[in-house]
Amino acid sequence: MAQAIAFYFLAACILGFAVLVISTKDTVHSVLFLVLDFLFVAALYVLMHAEFLAVIQVLVYAGGIVVLYLFVVMLVNLKRPPEAHSDPHRLSKIGFGLAAAVMAELAVIAMYGGDGTAPVSSLTATSPFCASMTGNTEQVGCLLYTSYLIPFEIASMLLLVAMIGAIVLAKREL
Repeated sequence: MAQAIAFYFLAACILGFAVLVISTKDTVHSVLFLVLDFLFVAALYVLMHAEFLAVIQVLVYAGGIVVLYLFVVMLVNLKRPPEAHSDPHRLSKIGFGLAAAVMAELAVIAMYGGDGTAPVSSLTATSPFCASMTGNTEQVGCLLYTSYLIPFEIASMLLLVAMIGAIVLAKREL
């Protein structure tokens, strides 16, 4: 019972800070609310006995990524007036159509995707080699490089393509 109350409290705080991140007018305050949001997510990981993920959440996201966001926010001049120019090549109707298609797909997945609970066997080590490991970190690493190797590599390739695209777009503006 106490664990359920703690979970719902943390979930409410996470959602509340997420709303504050996008609704606050001051960008520095928005980044600080993002730090609090990441810290509450780390607390949720601790509640779920995933201490390794909690430490990584604090070190990588609350520590590194948010500091990078703060540097960008402080270096960008946000006090200038908004541009009156609108791009004539902007394809708003196509964008709205694609967004509606994605929302329709999500609605179909939500309706026909099952009850939303994952089977217990998918949460535990599926490889016989990983089942003998007792530590949380060892199980995460073993599952990442055995059962979930293909999704891990696909995610890394998508990040590489996004990084190359950002470099190409940045060089084009110079």
